[in-house]
Amino acid sequence: MSLAPRAVLVHRTTEYEELVAHHGTHGQAAYFLRSRGRDIEEVAERHQRTRRALAEVTAAIPLTWRQARVERADLDRFLFAPQDVVVVVGQDGLVANVAKYLTGQPVVGIDSDPGRNPGVLVRHRPSDAAKLLASAASVSVDELTMVEAVADDTQRLVALNEIYLGAAGHQTARYRLGLEGDGGVVEAQASSGVLVGTGTGATGWLRSVWQDRGGRLRLPTPVENRLLWYVREAWPSPATGTTLVSGILTAETHLVLTAESERLVAFGDGMESDALELTWGQSVRVGVCGDRLRLAG
Repeated sequence: MSLAPRAVLVHRTTEYEELVAHHGTHGQAAYFLRSRGRDIEEVAERHQRTRRALAEVTAAIPLTWRQARVERADLDRFLFAPQDVVVVVGQDGLVANVAKYLTGQPVVGIDSDPGRNPGVLVRHRPSDAAKLLASAASVSVDELTMVEAVADDTQRLVALNEIYLGAAGHQTARYRLGLEGDGGVVEAQASSGVLVGTGTGATGWLRSVWQDRGGRLRLPTPVENRLLWYVREAWPSPATGTTLVSGILTAETHLVLTAESERLVAFGDGMESDALELTWGQSVRVGVCGDRLRLAG
């Protein structure tokens, strides 16, 4: 007998909860904020809106369904099942945070604080949850393209917006860069790292780099099998070049980076705590991911 669907509510600790946890009490947190020209009531009100959104979405889950709840910090330890329906309650970035841990489960993005979030990924209001969950099996979804990095030791990293490859912190990253199948053309580089982004990421970090380079390459759409990549602040020297600094990756092309530093990292969507690590001589291959994020429209 097949199991009933499970609704997995994904959320993150609010700023108010973090402040109270750090300072011990509401009063001490309020004093801390006042000393910096802020009012805790604004922070507490946003916290209450998030709590109300979570309560409304929880109440909308069909009675025959199973339920689970996971906080953003615990995503890398949570086991998602094939029959799950993932309900993200929070900001757009929280959808990107959960995307890398999924394997085709449908995702419903609920905006917990309308007006403060762009709503690119959290497209729905808490009041929409009952209708969306009741028709979860037939609801229309957009299949959003993701980016994937696979190291030569089988480490794998997936991201919805972008993958950054470079040195941890602000040190210079040293590596050799080339396009797979490009006649063996490889360039030694020293830079602030390499950014490879999707059409979803074109609303964030990727867009800022794209604008800085004059917008000469067409930005991909979220569902398009096309990525853009940029080398950040490549440094010219007798040993390092600046020729291969931007380009397009399709489903058939990959960027290959070989570390020439003692330690390089690759992380996705700003999650530095869940990074892939490369040591001297290791290579990583970056391109369009075969998996898609199935986001309710």
